Amino acid sequence: MLTELAFGLLAAWIIIFSQALHKIDEGHVGVYYRGGALLKSVSGPGYHLHVPLLTTVKSVQVTLQTDEATNVPCGTSGGVMIYFDRIEVVNILSQDSVYAIVKNYTVEYDRPLIFNKVHHEVNQFCSSHTLQEVYIDLFDKIDEEIKNALQSDLLKMAPGLFVQAVRVTKPKIPEAIRLNYEMMEAEKTKLLVAHQTQKVVEKLAETERKKAVIEAEKIAQVALIHQKQMITEKETQKLLNQLEAESNLATEKSKANAEFYKAEKQAASNKMLLTKEYLELQKIQAIAANNKIFYGDSIPQAFVLGNTPAND
Repeated sequence: MLTELAFGLLAAWIIIFSQALHKIDEGHVGVYYRGGALLKSVSGPGYHLHVPLLTTVKSVQVTLQTDEATNVPCGTSGGVMIYFDRIEVVNILSQDSVYAIVKNYTVEYDRPLIFNKVHHEVNQFCSSHTLQEVYIDLFDKIDEEIKNALQSDLLKMAPGLFVQAVRVTKPKIPEAIRLNYEMMEAEKTKLLVAHQTQKVVEKLAETERKKAVIEAEKIAQVALIHQKQMITEKETQKLLNQLEAESNLATEKSKANAEFYKAEKQAASNKMLLTKEYLELQKIQAIAANNKIFYGDSIPQAFVLGNTPAND
């Protein structure tokens, strides 16, 4: 009987202990309710004990998480209703702010602070813009607009909850309008292709023009170089001719000076020879050179022609 009682107590203790023991995963914290009231104690990851039946444990994620709102309606300023298939909000809750936020908004804090606010901000954005702006012109700005609006409200309503990013899918629009947009995009694509083709043609023409200009400039430069070369050759030849003429002139001048000097010296020498004795000597030599000698049986008298006249 005593053994059965002990066994029963042990079994009861094991059951109570197993219910009292709980685990908090990494990246989460545990919050506790007792009698429906939130306790101030917040536990970290690991195994913990609580009072079974009286205390309830809830796990709250304190790492990055993604809340996803689906099929979000959006009415544009023109009255067209469109739907966003999916809007993802990446957010993180600071561990120091867990108690305050859970106390004010429960462990399902993301419902009023994220999901409901996403619907509100999307409607705010769509109601102030046309379908063209929402679907085409400003679509790339929707995620940033919603992120800034959410974070601005969270700073006032739930400090410690931060929005890291917002991702918005392309909205679904009425089929007829979608077909019109597709046709319009097709025409834009054709126009873009035509524009690009025109730019290519213009670029090719510009390239050909530049090639022609470069070729013409090259020919002109070559011609200019040849012209300068010819001018240089002509100037060089002219200089050579001038130098040759000057050399010839100098040579002839030297010759003339030499002849003049020779004649001058010869005249001076002759002048010095024109003395009375020299002239008499020349006279005698001339007479001697003109004497005639006769040979034969009858030898005439010899006559000497001179300054004395001969007898008749």
